[in-house]
Formats: sequence, C-alpha cells, structure tokens
Amino acid sequence: MQLPQAVLRENYMPKRILIVEDFDDLRDALSIMFDLMGLDVAVAADGREAVAQAKEHRPDLILMDLAMPAFDGIMATREIRSLPEFSQVPIVAVTAHGQHLRDAAMEAGCTDVVDKPFVMEHIKEVLEKYLSEN
Repeated sequence: MQLPQAVLRENYMPKRILIVEDFDDLRDALSIMFDLMGLDVAVAADGREAVAQAKEHRPDLILMDLAMPAFDGIMATREIRSLPEFSQVPIVAVTAHGQHLRDAAMEAGCTDVVDKPFVMEHIKEVLEKYLSEN
C-alpha cells in the first residue's frame, strides 16, 4: 500500500507526518498504517509532546486529536502556529466532539477537521490532499 509519488519529498524522501492522539490503540494503528504507506511517522500522546515532536521532526502534516487531558489539541495547535516555521504546515484536527470543537480548532489555526469515528479511506484522502500540496 504505497502513496502516490506526489506525497514524497522532491528528493524521494518520505513525507513526515505527526500523529497526535492520546488513545494508544488508535495512535499505534495509524502509525503502522502510515509507516506501511511509506511515510516517516512521529507520534505524540498529548499536546505538550506534540509541540516538542513538531519542533524535533518538522512534519509536513500534523493530525491533531483535540480532546486530550491537560494540554489539549487546541492549545497545542495555537503554540505550534505561533512558531514561524509552522505557519504553512497543514494541521488537521481529529475530533468526536462536534461543531463546538470544530469551530475552536479552525480559530486556533487548524487547516481542516476530520470527525471521529472516521473511515480509513477518508484519512488516505486527507493525506493525499495535504501532502500533495506541500
């Protein structure tokens, strides 16, 4: 299961994705799937770790869970967006909490929102859309 050539960096290095998800099983499943697709994957279990991983790995796309304890996805998105090197990096919010968090995510700087539960085909479409544009 490979992504189209368009989602590889110009020098054929895999694009980097940061998965921010506090639910271990979902984070692990996405990580395995993206790795099998040829992406370079970094993971974070909370918002603070997301900011640190973003700085360290410089992802081309961030999938950001919104509802996490303590430092949530909204706060993490705001902090990441405050860093000049991340002004153009797509941050796709992932939420099961409806319109309220959807609006807050967009105000915080998310590029798009995906509702949970999601179908993996939809996630693949999101990857192709945002990794092909980078």
